Amino acid sequence: MEEATLTSKSQITMPKVVRDALGLATGDKIQFVPARNGFRIVALESDLPSLRGMFKNRRAKLLSIAEMNKAIKEMGSRQEPRR
Repeated sequence: MEEATLTSKSQITMPKVVRDALGLATGDKIQFVPARNGFRIVALESDLPSLRGMFKNRRAKLLSIAEMNKAIKEMGSRQEPRR
């Protein structure tokens, strides 16, 4: 398991094996996504300003409570157990 140390400026250096696995290079953006047992690190494929207007004039599909619960259950089952 790879580790990193938080500096006094709240920065970390991501281990090379993790950068390589995520396909990250200098200047790439990552996002910390809340998960059941902590956070997931996700490499962003696009910068946020390029996404502006992406959903303009789209109608939102309303979900039932049952559909939302099913999606939440599926997301939770994909999480790896904490070690």
